[in-house]
Amino acid sequence: MRAVAAPAIKGDMLAWLDKIPRNVLIIGALLLGLAPFVPEPHLWQKVKMLAAGTLTRPLDIFDLLWHGLLPVLLVVRLVRDYRR
Repeated sequence: MRAVAAPAIKGDMLAWLDKIPRNVLIIGALLLGLAPFVPEPHLWQKVKMLAAGTLTRPLDIFDLLWHGLLPVLLVVRLVRDYRR
């Protein structure tokens, strides 16, 4: 019985993020993070709800995750670029 080698996880786990152009991440993070622009961005509203302890509905939690996804990916990408 032969042992199967584990894939290299440390460097390759986020390699797909390096393939996305940085300007696409910036534009997407701004648009999705600030949408809708009026009366206030959903991301800001959901972060305030989280801080107040009123973020309890599943739809609100999904909204926080959805609108925060690209800003988080952008921060991860910028940290990865800075460390290189």
